[in-house]
Amino acid sequence: MPARSTPLFLARRSYRRRRVMDAARMLPVVGGFLVALPILWRPAETPGGETASGVVYLFTVWALLIAAAAVLARRLAPALEDEAGETPDQRIPGAERR
Repeated sequence: MPARSTPLFLARRSYRRRRVMDAARMLPVVGGFLVALPILWRPAETPGGETASGVVYLFTVWALLIAAAAVLARRLAPALEDEAGETPDQRIPGAERR
């Protein structure tokens, strides 16, 4: 196999956009794992369940997933704008009537 004389170059902007897209695709998988994680917790030494800590954990994971999705959406919005040449609001049918 012949050796490549020039190194493979990926533009920094498109590389980062693809990594953000990959993170957005993995977010539901990670979220599903984190939500299912309390099933693996060992029961406490007390006879009653640990409902309070489980609820706090689930709401914390829920809030963090929302925050992560918001950050990823903000980072992906300019990329979608560049590809289509218009803002995401302009692609929605009926958005021009506002």
